[in-house]
Amino acid sequence: MLQRLVDLLLAWRLPLLIVGLLVTVVAVPASRHLEFNRSIEAMFAPDDPLLDPYRRLKRIFGGDEIALAAYVDPQLLEPPGLDRLEHLTNELAAVPGVITAFSLTSSPVLGKGILDSPLREKFLRLCEGYTLGPDHQTAGVACLLTPLGSGPVPRRETIDQLRAIIHAHDPTGVLTGEPVLVLDGFRHLETDGRRLGITSTALLMLVIVVCFRSVRWVVVPTVVMLATLVWTQALLATTGFRLSMVSSMLWALVTVICVGTVTHVIVGYGDARRAGLGSLAALRAAAVALAMPIFWSCATDAAGFGSLMLARVGPVHDFGAMMALASLMALVAMAMLIPGLALVGARDDWPAAPARDTTMNRGLAAVARLIEQRPRRLALVLGIAVAAALAGIPRLRVETDFTKNFRSGSPLVEAYAFVESRLGGAGLLDVIFPVPEPLDAEMIDRVARLQQRLQSEVTVRDAQGEQVPGLTKTLSLADVLDLGSGIPLSGVPLAAQIALLKQTMPLARALHGRDPSLGERPYLRIMLRARERQPAEEKESLIAQVRAISREAFPEAEVTGFFVLLTRMIDSVSRDQWLTFAAATAGIFLMLLAAFRNWGVALVALVPNALPILVVTGAMGWLGLKVNMGAAMIASVSMGLSVDSSVHYLTDFLRRRAGGATVDEAIAQAHQQVGRAMVFSTLALVVGFSAMCQSEFVPTIYFGALVSLAMFGGLLGNLVLLPLLLKLIDHRGTETQSSNNR
Repeated sequence: MLQRLVDLLLAWRLPLLIVGLLVTVVAVPASRHLEFNRSIEAMFAPDDPLLDPYRRLKRIFGGDEIALAAYVDPQLLEPPGLDRLEHLTNELAAVPGVITAFSLTSSPVLGKGILDSPLREKFLRLCEGYTLGPDHQTAGVACLLTPLGSGPVPRRETIDQLRAIIHAHDPTGVLTGEPVLVLDGFRHLETDGRRLGITSTALLMLVIVVCFRSVRWVVVPTVVMLATLVWTQALLATTGFRLSMVSSMLWALVTVICVGTVTHVIVGYGDARRAGLGSLAALRAAAVALAMPIFWSCATDAAGFGSLMLARVGPVHDFGAMMALASLMALVAMAMLIPGLALVGARDDWPAAPARDTTMNRGLAAVARLIEQRPRRLALVLGIAVAAALAGIPRLRVETDFTKNFRSGSPLVEAYAFVESRLGGAGLLDVIFPVPEPLDAEMIDRVARLQQRLQSEVTVRDAQGEQVPGLTKTLSLADVLDLGSGIPLSGVPLAAQIALLKQTMPLARALHGRDPSLGERPYLRIMLRARERQPAEEKESLIAQVRAISREAFPEAEVTGFFVLLTRMIDSVSRDQWLTFAAATAGIFLMLLAAFRNWGVALVALVPNALPILVVTGAMGWLGLKVNMGAAMIASVSMGLSVDSSVHYLTDFLRRRAGGATVDEAIAQAHQQVGRAMVFSTLALVVGFSAMCQSEFVPTIYFGALVSLAMFGGLLGNLVLLPLLLKLIDHRGTETQSSNNR
């Protein structure tokens, strides 16, 4: 049946090639409509309980659609400095897409004249941490933006104009805030994706030229890769799928998968040609031998990526779905395009085997002899090395500083470092709670007492292990009313004071609001600021303390904000890492069981692919490398990719055992036949993944580097550990029957 399928594909190779190319051309316009989902909510599962408070915050108070322009001016609180600040504030407020901008010069009623009044010190304390640094030389201008998608111009244009204005005002000035972080982050990713795709494609094509000296076999995987990429993107766009934060790797990963698989075809085809077969016969021989391994390789790739769909973190889940689809599209593209592309205009000659192939053959033969002659000693050395590496796994820590997802020299990271050092911390979180109506002085006093408790009782450990205050700033309606009490409002009813302050002071509108989904129920908000750059354990402790203290004062209080979401997201990534790895292992085991119909063989195939991943993970613990989104995905992805070599090796090994070869003979022959293809394909994979180290997105760098190491470890595992295990479990009758069944 397999031979008939191969003959059918070869007989219809030209129509299939034409159809495949036409489908690709037709799908190009649809593929270009695939866009990024830029919302913070997209990073979580839709039913994640953390999203409800965050959505409520946005619904009542407008969320955190604020871009903060900040700069240093030694004369800030003097007339020339205030004049410059006022001019900048007005200029930023005039940018399309900005609702309003406020700063020290935007005080209620008195304007900047408040700094010459008795309220000066009270006003400065109110502004510290938001529009004024503790040094009284750092100024901030908060720009309230129109909701995403509803402005007069795209959000990108608004941010670009704001950044140009602050840089013209002060070349060292920065622009920060959640909208800026999200926009700049995804802008990096879009540029990153194109560069990574081009770089990985160029490097892989160079590998093929150097290794195989054939221009045709550069064209074949390139066309297969482009078709797979376009088909995948078109299907995703048609179904309404939107790219996530780690989706910039799509092009590069599709290139790696396609080239890695096609490499096996190149080696098999070249061996058949050098054996004297013509082009058509050589391709048929290679296809018959490799069709099933390639099918199961793509299936295990899909299983590895598909396991990521169990993750609760949105970008990881979406990445898994996207790449599982791409793995299946690659299989279809290879079946439709390779026969035609490989044979159109093919000549009846093939380059002789280069000298490096002979060197490689001698090296592979030496490995086979070592396995035959010293299996126990080899197993002992491997066991000690693996055990030492695994001991590092408990030392793993999670990276919760979101800015560490970008290179240290990027403008985004520099801007957040500025806020961290100059404005009291880049971590923003909020306490929101419903209050009765009308508000009275007693309720405001309760809010003020809660602020005092939060400021004094919430503590974290610093780098020296000392307990220090965890919050650098708290701000609520009580602070604004306290300021208002000195601006001839003392005789005005409280409700009227709040209404007046909300009209004249934009900050007051962010502290008191109503929930339209609950009959306009009134809510208050306490804005908190904390240090962003601190260990995950301290962040979680800080959030827990804020939640406990707040609920003692207001039982319905909820703690939310960017700081809370990002802390939980990275922590979820770490937990999901082991869940998805277990799911990938189970799924791949079932694939191998279906392929070989033998429990022992399926289990043996898992070991040399799982251990390198665990070794790399343990090495991260020993080296102190923290787990981020990229590192958390390597286990499932590497498992799916590296097991491809096991499938090819086992197929050849079992075929030779069925033909009467001894275990050692089958291992030696498999090393010579399949081992070369494994080395070339792994080289292609490692080169392709190493291109990701040029990324601006640190999780992509981690992913590329760590998967490269895991793939190299998988190659060693499949050339050394897999044969050792086969010697251990081999029962000729069972293996022969398994091969015959296949």
